[in-house]
Amino acid sequence: MITFSISIGILILGYIFYSRFIERIEGIDPDRQTPAYKLSDGVDYVPLPWWRAFLIQFLNIAGLGPIFGAMAGAMWGPVSFLWIVFGSVFAGAVHDYFSGMLSIRHNGLSITEIVGIYLGKEVKQFMRGFTVVLMVLVGAVFIMGPAGILAGITPKSLNMTFWVWVVFIYYILATLLPIDKIIGKIYPVFGFALLFMAIGLITALIAEGYKIPELTLSTLKNFHADGDKFPVFPMMFITIACGAISGFHSTQSPLMARCLKNENLGRRVFYGAMISEGIVAMIWAAIGMSFYGGIRELNDMMTAHEGNAAYLVNEISNSLLGKFGGIIALLGVVAAPITSGDTAFRSARLIVADFLKSKQGPIKNRLMISIPLFVVGFLITRMDFSVIWRYFAWSNQTLAMVVLWAVTVYLTQTGKFFWVTLIPALLMTSVTTTYIFFAPEGFSLPGEISYAIGGVATAASLAGFLFYYFNLQKKVKYSI
Repeated sequence: MITFSISIGILILGYIFYSRFIERIEGIDPDRQTPAYKLSDGVDYVPLPWWRAFLIQFLNIAGLGPIFGAMAGAMWGPVSFLWIVFGSVFAGAVHDYFSGMLSIRHNGLSITEIVGIYLGKEVKQFMRGFTVVLMVLVGAVFIMGPAGILAGITPKSLNMTFWVWVVFIYYILATLLPIDKIIGKIYPVFGFALLFMAIGLITALIAEGYKIPELTLSTLKNFHADGDKFPVFPMMFITIACGAISGFHSTQSPLMARCLKNENLGRRVFYGAMISEGIVAMIWAAIGMSFYGGIRELNDMMTAHEGNAAYLVNEISNSLLGKFGGIIALLGVVAAPITSGDTAFRSARLIVADFLKSKQGPIKNRLMISIPLFVVGFLITRMDFSVIWRYFAWSNQTLAMVVLWAVTVYLTQTGKFFWVTLIPALLMTSVTTTYIFFAPEGFSLPGEISYAIGGVATAASLAGFLFYYFNLQKKVKYSI
């Protein structure tokens, strides 16, 4: 309980103090007109109250990740607390804040276009395709998860296929309609419900006397049932994405960047939503390690259910909150991924619209882009869920790495303190490179070789950046 309490405290203090430090580095102008007013179109550029934008941003980014990912990450033991806390404060929230603020500074542009501005046209072209594929993968992942949960708590006649179609129809409506029609109205309610659910579960857990493992020298080790195949680094850093750092968030931040009334709200909405997600991830990781009696027992349960956390979430919710409370909690778990999935498709539409320079006011323009995306997304749902999830996880962290490098270049070009993103960028370069060479869905190389390649890639990235930095000092004039 001590480790858990300290971890929550660090997350809160991170928001209070470190977010202000990041905001000072960026520099805001409260008098500058935001895209919500400058480019108001009644569809995507719509001014929203900050609290509504915060809850929408929180729900957009908090899909299955801080729940399923944290439960899976808890299999490694209390070491996962460290990644959630420090990842959220120093990497994830920084990544989310700058991706949102850069979008505001560039008239609400999608993250792919922003990356292209700072990393070049070639990277932009690659990122356009890469990010759209990732968004469709996210949409597919966040269809299958909630559909499976709903099928488990409804009559057998309402099977998986039925709920997939229901979710898909909702996705189409949410993607096409103006942002203030569905997303702006119901998302704040679901966002509040998700926070309430997490707080209710941890309160019940503590009240019933469950023991949350402490992080000590003796517990600072790999508790995973198959530790040789799943070392802490890089496997845990990929498994726990949402709740620590997630590239998907950078695709969502521009949605609210188009809706904020003032630049001074960026810290609350972008940094604050990520810290809130980190708290949710901490709660679910703590629940996972304690509910079944310990970390070993959690590993046994996850292994028995082939790594599918949906069963465990269902059982935990019903046990801790009772039947009625469990249904409410499960609806929160269902709402979170569905609402992340529909905004994933919406982001994909906007990314495609940005590089096609297609105005999204006319409904026919939205349909021309959306229909092919939904067709591909539906086909992906026919694939093995576990395979989709693994490739999504790596792609997700790779996007985070690229965005951090783009922000680092931006900070360098404008003469700002770039170390706040350079260090996380180097870390994620090491994580993603090592993972793809080590993991079964990658090249399946031995650990020693994979770590060496990851180290070389990280060192080469640092050397390339330093070369760029020192050359820049000779010729650039700083500008904001």
